[in-house]
Amino acid sequence: MPADPRRHRAARHAQPAGEAAAPAPRRRPITVERITDAALEVVATEGYDALTVRRVAAVLGTGPSSLYAHIVNKDDIDDLLIGRLYAEVVLPEPAPAAWREQLIGVYTEIRDLYLEYPGVSRAALAVVSTNLETLRVGEGILAILLAGGIEPRTAGWARDALSLYVSAYALEQSLVRQRRRHQDQEWVLGREELLDRFTALPAERFPQTRRHAAELISGTGQDRFEFALGLLVNSLRPVSG
Repeated sequence: MPADPRRHRAARHAQPAGEAAAPAPRRRPITVERITDAALEVVATEGYDALTVRRVAAVLGTGPSSLYAHIVNKDDIDDLLIGRLYAEVVLPEPAPAAWREQLIGVYTEIRDLYLEYPGVSRAALAVVSTNLETLRVGEGILAILLAGGIEPRTAGWARDALSLYVSAYALEQSLVRQRRRHQDQEWVLGREELLDRFTALPAERFPQTRRHAAELISGTGQDRFEFALGLLVNSLRPVSG
């Protein structure tokens, strides 16, 4: 018996059977690497002051409790951040004849990494890191100093002083940039305005500042950075013999 044509027509116009719902995509697992990536994203886009465990969790689309399976606290994130940056530091093979230049080169590289992430150098202050990448860079700096003939204790103290200066320099630069973004901020002065203020000071109270105002404000940030590093490095004296 031939098929009923009405059934064929009805079949053609029938609503298609609902497709089975696609399975929900699996959420990417939280890892230390993803936490570090998210923390760097926060610092790069919002500044170090915005970095909290809650903010990092929000970037990852989860709650803070999910992070505590991988980190201890905010200080732990700080350690991860510095370790990630230090992983990019290229260490030279220590050369006794060029140890000063090598030292300045490594610290300049560290400064540049800090400056990419506003305020992140604060994470390196008052911390004794156990991150392997941070320790790797510390080992490399120590090796350069020892290759230059610097006595071990002096080398250790010099490394601390140089690291402190570089962290503080980068932090100051980030604060200056932050203040310049505020139109009503009057604490960051241009060179000409600063010169005008110095030369307008009362001569009887500030004779040296008035007289040497141009010299006091001279040089670029890079000039002053290199000067301070050189001052520290050139004060180190290799052990004779």
